[in-house]
Amino acid sequence: MSTPLSLQGEKTEVLSSVEKHLQGLGFNIVAKDFSRPWGGFFVIDETQAEKFGNLFFPGIEIASLKIGGKLSPKILMVQTGKRLSWQYHHRRAEIWKLVAGTAGVVTSQTDEEGSVKKLEVNEIIRLNQGQRHRLVGLDGWGMISEIWQHTDANNPSDEDDIVRVQDDFGR
Repeated sequence: MSTPLSLQGEKTEVLSSVEKHLQGLGFNIVAKDFSRPWGGFFVIDETQAEKFGNLFFPGIEIASLKIGGKLSPKILMVQTGKRLSWQYHHRRAEIWKLVAGTAGVVTSQTDEEGSVKKLEVNEIIRLNQGQRHRLVGLDGWGMISEIWQHTDANNPSDEDDIVRVQDDFGR
């Protein structure tokens, strides 16, 4: 049985609520970062990728998501009015789903940033390797399930595989 999820309150309260919720669902959190200026994230044990996929991406064959190796599940938490960097990746594609709350996304095949598309809860978006993208916090916290689809089995993607085109926080 999972712990009830609350996306109300201060950053630490919200992220702690999400952490307890994920643990209540039986997920092993192998890393977390509450210091991100836009919110924070939780990295789930890669051995639980199938369980994560079945829960957060029902109806999608998890094996079909494998491109060049392992899958890495994460939960992203974006705050009201904050934006992740306008970015892309060399060694991964991603699949996202808005699990709870509210959030938007901007995507493009070029460095030119377009308008924000508001995501609906349970909406899934696929981001190709090299596709520019940005997650945007709207009018409340947004909880996004994410699976990294590694495109290079010999050199899996990591947090350093981010090419920032623009960043509100000067990173």
